[in-house]
Amino acid sequence: MRTEDVLAAIATGLWRWDNASGMVTLDSEAARLLGLPAEPVVLPEVAVRSRFHPVDWNEIKAIVDLAVAEGTLAEARLRIVDADGRVLRTVRSRSKPVPAATAHGRIDYELIGTVQEIAEPQPGTTAAHTPITGDWRRSREAFLLDAGRALAEARSTAEVLRVAASLSMPGFSPDGLAVFGVDGDRLSVIGHHGHGPGDESPFTEMRLDTAYPAAEVVRTGRAVYLPTSEEYKRRFPVTWPLAEPFGRSSWAFVPLIVAGRTMGAWMAAFKHPVSFSPDERSVLTTVARMLAQALQRAGVTESERELTTGLQRSMMPQLGPEIPGMRIAARYVPTGGGLQVGGDWYDMIPLPSGRFALVIGDVQGHDVRAAGLMGQLRIAVRAYASEGHRPDAVLSRASRFLAGLCSSQEKDGPRGYADGYDGTYDGAYDGGYGGPYGGGGHDGRYADGYAGAGPDPDYTSPRFATCLYMECDPQTGLLEVARAGHPDPVVRMTDGTVLMRPTAGGLPLGIVPDTDYPTTRFTLEPGETLMLCTDGLIETGGHDLDTGWARLRAVLEGEDPDAGRPEAGEPDAGHLEKLADLLVQAVHGPSSHHTTGPLADRREDDIAVVLLCREGAGCGCGTSASPRTRPARRTMLTVAQAEPERISGARRQIRELLHDWADPDQVDSAELMVSEMVTNVLTHTDGDALLVAEAVGELGSRRLRVEVADSSDELPHKRHPGEMASSGRGVLLMEMLADAWGVDPRGEGKSIWFELHEQAKAEDSDS
Repeated sequence: MRTEDVLAAIATGLWRWDNASGMVTLDSEAARLLGLPAEPVVLPEVAVRSRFHPVDWNEIKAIVDLAVAEGTLAEARLRIVDADGRVLRTVRSRSKPVPAATAHGRIDYELIGTVQEIAEPQPGTTAAHTPITGDWRRSREAFLLDAGRALAEARSTAEVLRVAASLSMPGFSPDGLAVFGVDGDRLSVIGHHGHGPGDESPFTEMRLDTAYPAAEVVRTGRAVYLPTSEEYKRRFPVTWPLAEPFGRSSWAFVPLIVAGRTMGAWMAAFKHPVSFSPDERSVLTTVARMLAQALQRAGVTESERELTTGLQRSMMPQLGPEIPGMRIAARYVPTGGGLQVGGDWYDMIPLPSGRFALVIGDVQGHDVRAAGLMGQLRIAVRAYASEGHRPDAVLSRASRFLAGLCSSQEKDGPRGYADGYDGTYDGAYDGGYGGPYGGGGHDGRYADGYAGAGPDPDYTSPRFATCLYMECDPQTGLLEVARAGHPDPVVRMTDGTVLMRPTAGGLPLGIVPDTDYPTTRFTLEPGETLMLCTDGLIETGGHDLDTGWARLRAVLEGEDPDAGRPEAGEPDAGHLEKLADLLVQAVHGPSSHHTTGPLADRREDDIAVVLLCREGAGCGCGTSASPRTRPARRTMLTVAQAEPERISGARRQIRELLHDWADPDQVDSAELMVSEMVTNVLTHTDGDALLVAEAVGELGSRRLRVEVADSSDELPHKRHPGEMASSGRGVLLMEMLADAWGVDPRGEGKSIWFELHEQAKAEDSDS
């Protein structure tokens, strides 16, 4: 009797499904079972699919994919329907995926197997859901959606393992889980759940050639299902004694595969027997794939975090030893995106003269190149400063260095590749990228290889940098500042008043190689705190310079230096650190969302901030005055003949100095007189104007004294200008607005001064 006759007698047909060509070959019995004429036929895939119930087709597709991945048989129950969607019969398919090469050399598969009729359901009934495709299937899909969402949100290996431990699979939840990684030629236990501390010890450092299910899975890339303890003992007798004490009845070891490479294995152990039906194996395989991808993402994220942390630690120097009489605090906050590195930096440099220098700067950009240029520029500035150059010379040399560095990159392009690398990578990892899974790095396959795409234009484009370099004498508090396009320093006085110190400056570094940078000198008085920052602290959150400074001023003026001091008279070493945290929190903390600026875009930028405090009464770092008296407010400013635009800075200094003055009209008067005095010096003399302003006394009864000194011996005299005259009213203004004024001759030049006594604004007569 022929084989075909035997198969026909038991209602069993043969088929061959070529996945590559999409053609299906049926013998006569298989054609009959599918509701076609009982004769051998070759049909396109779409014609055969139309004979299956749509829900069952989705089931068999998942089962076949599972069989291809595991190299096992694909078994499924299918409902055959007619053109009207009525069930004709139910058949059982058992097929074996056989690898086959396509015409293009790609490996695909052919499905070869049998189709056999079974008794249920009866022909003519409607296509009701079977247990395979009913509630269990819906719960499985819901479970996989929830699992995928939870694993996608996990950002670290520990979070991924917690999610995996909390998974409750429909109908067969495991009570023991373990994730194995690969470390060279050995297994490593990344994490486990449902076991006691130390239970993983026998499986750690296990060689991959050991007769253990997880090792076999890693070697072959195929899952191992052990439905009974007898099966475990039969297949793995050597390692069965290690698993027996846990009291489990069934085990599933599934490969963790990413981009076609096995990066580890996942074990699910059950106390109750599990048969591991195709549907259950499909769920386990799907979860394993999601788990592998989540672990890879977490590993890449942790590797990047470790890289950026290392870059930050290597590029952000320590502030060095303590300085007698002064305290320093600093913060660096990278921007929110990318590799979390950028071009901002700060530095503290001991100088040969016993002084020290503070440097803060910002290289254009927030990318790796900006971080690289920042590192080179910081080293160059430190080298120039250590040679003993003055602040102006340090910045001039740094500008030439950066311009030459960018010029060489623009000319030569990036080195290290024969034809230039286009920066694309196809993401194929071998499971050992240095994360917790160990073992070997990526396989070196790039999407386009060395395609000669040429250098990245952003890599070769010129970059500039802003910088502020400040030398400090800790004995006297004298500061010498040179500035290259950077924000001015800010001083918080002993009574809490905050002033921006205008300083002379030049172009940012790297724009013009040979640039001069003038130096500004002023003294940091005992109890005062100086702040240096990059523009990220000012402008982050959609702010411009004005609104950004207003936000920072509120933090600096609202912070009480003596709040929380351990005891009166004792220094608080942590005060400056708390102030630095408050400044950063005002920009990046929850409160920053309530102080967004007027700009439409909420810009993110790197932040660097340095605080320098000269110990004394009122700063919070030194000894408090007891009883506490209100200290004098003092500011000093030089306006050079070549910088008449700084007159507006002088007016701003006076207004900020008198920000809490009782009578606004007196503030306007002081501002007007200062403008007149400084303008007269620049107009009628050949020298510079030196402005010194001081406010002393208690609130409501303070005295303001302003002096403007110059090198001319010519004294001012009173004039009587006509109505159309454009000058000659300076002395008249002083007599009308000042409570007292005068001229003090000096050895070389003179000093013109005026005084204002604070008084409450006069109330309206009818009030």
